[in-house]
Amino acid sequence: MENQKLFEEFPYKRPDLDQLKEEFRDLTQKLRNAEAFLEVQAAIEEASRLQNDVGTMSSLASIRNSMDTRDPYYEAEKDYFDEILPILQEYTTEYYRALAESPFSAEIEQAYGKHILDLARQEVKKFIPAMIEDLQEDNRLSSQYQKLLASCQMEFMGEVRNLYGITKFLEDPDRSVRKAAFQAWASFFAENEETLDALFDDLVRVRTSMAKKMGFSSYVNSSFVDLGYLMMDRLDYGQEQVAAFRKQVREVIVPLCTQLYERQAKRIGVDHLKYYDEAFSFPTGNAAPKGDAWAMLDAAGSMYRDMSPETGAFFAMMRERHLMDLLSRPGKAVGGYCDYLPDFGAPFIFSNFNGTSADIDVLTHEAGHAFMADCSAKHNRLPEYLFGSSESCEIHSMSMEFFAYPYMELFLGDQADKYRFAHMSDALTFIPYGVAVDEFQHLVYANPSMTPGERKAAWRQLEKTYLPHRDYDGEDLMERGGYWFRQLHIFMYPFYYIDYTLAAMSAFEFYGKMQKNRSAAWDDYYRLCCAGGSESYLDLLKIGNLMSPFEPGTVEAVIAPIAQTLWEIDDTKL
Repeated sequence: MENQKLFEEFPYKRPDLDQLKEEFRDLTQKLRNAEAFLEVQAAIEEASRLQNDVGTMSSLASIRNSMDTRDPYYEAEKDYFDEILPILQEYTTEYYRALAESPFSAEIEQAYGKHILDLARQEVKKFIPAMIEDLQEDNRLSSQYQKLLASCQMEFMGEVRNLYGITKFLEDPDRSVRKAAFQAWASFFAENEETLDALFDDLVRVRTSMAKKMGFSSYVNSSFVDLGYLMMDRLDYGQEQVAAFRKQVREVIVPLCTQLYERQAKRIGVDHLKYYDEAFSFPTGNAAPKGDAWAMLDAAGSMYRDMSPETGAFFAMMRERHLMDLLSRPGKAVGGYCDYLPDFGAPFIFSNFNGTSADIDVLTHEAGHAFMADCSAKHNRLPEYLFGSSESCEIHSMSMEFFAYPYMELFLGDQADKYRFAHMSDALTFIPYGVAVDEFQHLVYANPSMTPGERKAAWRQLEKTYLPHRDYDGEDLMERGGYWFRQLHIFMYPFYYIDYTLAAMSAFEFYGKMQKNRSAAWDDYYRLCCAGGSESYLDLLKIGNLMSPFEPGTVEAVIAPIAQTLWEIDDTKL
């Protein structure tokens, strides 16, 4: 059986574009000509098979390319998908148009739920054939960015390291080592400043071109139906709600974070926190895993077996089928992610372990994504329902980090309390940065003629609003506002970042629920995972018994248990 194979045994076959075009044309015609719902159902099932086939091969090529960006075969295959997927979108859009206009909409809704029709209408709104070349160019430029970051090979502390390998030293107890690591890390972006500016110029130009072709005045418009939000499948909220959420963050969370940074400076014995101090939480050193990668995998196995029967079986399957690539190595793409290969029934976790507690976060965060995909695939027939929109998906991953709290002794021994305090602090202090990234993108795409210097100045101003503590110790590019160069989402996934902050509100809420009734909290979480993307964001929140972050007072309510825990702990003793 395909869904028993090991990852390295998964066969790759490049799909034929002409054949796919013909098959989607045929399915569209069948939908248009259907005289009975059974014919509609047959077309939907066949379209699902096709989408799963294409999605599986596209993901497999992308995963194997990221495992070794120097491998010319999978680099060429990824380039192939970057070229054909925008072309294929013309044909899938016509399929969705036929679905949205079907006279059998009542039967479709009864069989598959209303959400598939909402998604079909959304697909029709966000694509016209005139965009194809722009989408291809967007893919090409995004790949250039990823490859540039992966190309970093810098000698530091006696070894050649990539960007991830260097950032490990930002947690070193020796402040001079931290500063040197920061300078080395920043030097990569400074050396590539012109390239990164030009790359982003091109991305803004291409995305603005798409928006104009769709009839928007810029990539972001003041209306709900702007192209950026359409592409993120945001069906039930718009820019006004997001702006109101950012306001709650400014008023409620930023002051708390300022206090946390003041506590940190005092705790680690510095007069004033510099950027290279931020990742160093304790004078005795940060909590670090007590074993190697294999020991951490064993600990994760024990944790997931105890957490629930479903998580136990899931993680055992991930290990048995080699569905994780975790160790950092030259030529490997930076970052971490989870993907899903439908034809093989296989989630996949990719990361770059660096020996810090961030490795544990991967085994909880990315495993949360993978667990949801596994649950969703078992409960939802449609590929459109496998994953929800991004802010929904991040709930599963971020909440799993909190569900893992009672098991941290398995990974960290007597440093578990230290980890929990640092993790909770980091989860809270991330929020202002996350909304700054979001506001930056709104500014950039609303003003596409901004120069590189103006963009950097805008970023630096946002840092002063949301991260008023931030001090780069005179490092030139960062002082001028170049920190955002590091954020791959800004380059590759426009508007995908507020999602993390919205999801964090739900993760904080789950933490509060766990304190009262862990079993009930888990039931809500598991139900949410099984729902996958079968509903819109706000409706999924209802399924999980979660509050909407857009409602006034939600931010203050959900962070209350987090703040209480942080202020009850005497961090000077950790």
